[in-house]
Amino acid sequence: MEKELKLSNADYRLLSIVWDSEPIASPELCKLTETQLGWKRTTTYTVLKRLCDKGVLQNESTIVTSKIKREHIQAVESRQVISRVFEGSLPKFIAAFLGEEKISDNEAEQIKQIIDEYRRQK
Repeated sequence: MEKELKLSNADYRLLSIVWDSEPIASPELCKLTETQLGWKRTTTYTVLKRLCDKGVLQNESTIVTSKIKREHIQAVESRQVISRVFEGSLPKFIAAFLGEEKISDNEAEQIKQIIDEYRRQK
């Protein structure tokens, strides 16, 4: 499924609202997308149907819930970007991401802790 999962910006924007609000009735979802995204009801239902067809969301009896957690989507999307744009190189991605930006000592320590935890799990 990970290779087949292709999400547009619109898909991800709707997913974010669902993740923050689920379970949510589809009419309420339409109100939120209108307020937050400026979408019409028809746009919301078009994107909702597409995400249901992809197996990411479900809409049962007008109640919308996610079938895939935010963290999973973030991991899949991140791996796809690193693979496609940075030849699968995480160090190249980090270097490009940081660019000329400085990170704080606290951020550097958090990243180190994440890497150390990952190494312990292997």
